[in-house]
Amino acid sequence: MTAPAPITRALTPVGRLFGLGVAVVRNAFRPPFQLAEFIEQTWFVTKVSALPTALFTIPFGATIALLLAELTRQFGAQSQTGAGSVLAIVQQAAPIVTALLISGAGGSAVCADLGARTIREEIAAMEVLGISPIHRLVVPRVLAMATTAVVLNGLASVVGVAGGYYFNVIVQGGTPGAYIASFSAVAQVSDIVVSEVKAFLFGFTAGVVAAYRGLNPPPGPKGVGDAVNQSVVISFVLVFLINLVLTGLYLELVPPKGS
Repeated sequence: MTAPAPITRALTPVGRLFGLGVAVVRNAFRPPFQLAEFIEQTWFVTKVSALPTALFTIPFGATIALLLAELTRQFGAQSQTGAGSVLAIVQQAAPIVTALLISGAGGSAVCADLGARTIREEIAAMEVLGISPIHRLVVPRVLAMATTAVVLNGLASVVGVAGGYYFNVIVQGGTPGAYIASFSAVAQVSDIVVSEVKAFLFGFTAGVVAAYRGLNPPPGPKGVGDAVNQSVVISFVLVFLINLVLTGLYLELVPPKGS
């Protein structure tokens, strides 16, 4: 029994996207390694994403700190403000902010570049010459986005925690010792590890989506623009879905500190 045509049309791009992700992983370990292209793409993605990530994380961390400070004050648990805000920033806010800006800045550029190459038939010419576009073009860009996401996630975590500390302690008059002590009592190394794992997977996903839409754009320059918009939207949706799954697994598998 065959699936209805609308279901088939909907699932076909999903299968191709997953297949591209598998192909990227397989080609990442196949020599020759495109080191120069990887370094160039890493620098480009870092250049367009680093400053927006830092600037965007400051209000994000401040909002979390201010909200948690108000909630803990209502319940008489001001001493736990540091633990709640720092864990929320490290585990959730930092990787999400990093993924959104990597997708919007780096992913859109990757999609536009590959889309322009596709409509100019450069990709087809490479295939005729026996050169794999995935190995030559896609793998360095996807790995660059994933690597940059890990680095920028560390930056976002530091900036977000510093911003949360400033607004909670300086602006709202909180106690510095209580803020730091509550965080130290609850936080553990696995919180940083899961944050970096999220960032890597988010960056990898955004890179694969951008590459897929860039290699399969609608015809014409307008089609490339549409593909860029689609890649950003799809990346956002997948990032939030992956974050939900990883957060659920982490809470189920990793016991809280002191339990």
